[in-house]
Amino acid sequence: MSDNKSTSVRKPVKKKSGKVWKIILTFLLIILLAIGSYLVYLYFVGKSAADKAYDDSGRVKSDLREEQVTPFKDNVSILFVGVDDSEKRGQGENNSRSDSLMLATLNNKDHSVKLLSIPRDSYVTIPAFGYDDKITHAHTAPTGVQSTIETVEKMLDVPVDYYFELNFDSFIEIVDALDGIEVDVPYDLHELDENDKRTVNLKKGVQVVNGREALALARTRHQDNDFKRGERQQMILKAIAAKATSVSSFTKYDSLLTAIGDNMTTNMTFKQMKSFFSYLQDGMPSMESLKLEGSDDMSTGVYYFKINDESLLSTSQTLQKQLELPQTSDLTPADPENPNAATDTTTDQQ
Repeated sequence: MSDNKSTSVRKPVKKKSGKVWKIILTFLLIILLAIGSYLVYLYFVGKSAADKAYDDSGRVKSDLREEQVTPFKDNVSILFVGVDDSEKRGQGENNSRSDSLMLATLNNKDHSVKLLSIPRDSYVTIPAFGYDDKITHAHTAPTGVQSTIETVEKMLDVPVDYYFELNFDSFIEIVDALDGIEVDVPYDLHELDENDKRTVNLKKGVQVVNGREALALARTRHQDNDFKRGERQQMILKAIAAKATSVSSFTKYDSLLTAIGDNMTTNMTFKQMKSFFSYLQDGMPSMESLKLEGSDDMSTGVYYFKINDESLLSTSQTLQKQLELPQTSDLTPADPENPNAATDTTTDQQ
């Protein structure tokens, strides 16, 4: 009798166990289908954003390259150009200046990135003008971002393979799409917002900031200088990259991609972007910040930042080594006493 009892008790348990596994498998299947559908959705959102941002009016490759390079397959350089083309500040597509310039060089072998912020008042030769001027003004040439690219290449003797040109709206929307980023605010900040109203108030210390707060932190230079400004911008870029590659941001990619597509232009195709993301397969690459040394110059009655010759050459060689290119032995810097130099009659609001 005891054996029969034991047998009668076990049968229902097996049936119940089988039902549980069916429920679990069904649930897992639903999750996989949902993730798969979301990935397909992201693919098309990403392609749409990339197609919208793509600008095919520029060159196919740098004049300093023998052939076109491909992200992940080759070492590449990317120039990030931040511009204020808003009507609020009297800027437009035909006369906007670059507000920030950051060159990133990516090396595949050691999975590294070197970041160089270029001070906006750097006195350089601008090929499109045929004279020396602040690098921020290169973008006012009829060719716009292409003029800025040519200027950076001539200055550093390093090819600019790809560029991303973002306006202020894009910057704000990207940070907001990530639900903010964590940064270390170096001091109490009472700064202008994107509408030139002094409404941004931040306390010193590590904290999460939204888009408009991040923009104010990136642009301010009243309490320090252009070097510190460049360091803050690099810190913010790293924070965006870290947040965008975190698991918590997976569900935010659609709004992130939409923000990028609406307010950015690039010469990188969707296919190239996909290969570019392969840099992140082994996690975030190591990032090193580079700095151009120099001094303030008022010899012409107009403020310029004069880059130190040795610093310029050293930085150029470092970037060339990062890209595994031949080393430059000498560079000819712009001369602030050049009689062909421009007379700066503009007034920067930031």
